Amino acid sequence: MATSPPRRIVTCPTCGGDSVYSPENPYRPFCSERCKNVDFGAWASESYTVEAKPTTVDLDADKPPPQTH
Repeated sequence: MATSPPRRIVTCPTCGGDSVYSPENPYRPFCSERCKNVDFGAWASESYTVEAKPTTVDLDADKPPPQTH
């Protein structure tokens, strides 16, 4: 008789509750559609940011283009 693997429970990144991390949960790693949509909304509104040091490409982009006559 085949036994099913143990269910893996993870912490939902949005609400901090328990979430089943398996194919039976279509919203994994989130616990629900609501939590998945809250997270997506935060990404869409650019609420999540990652700090990075400016590169020379970034610094060059801030300079005005050279004047040509």
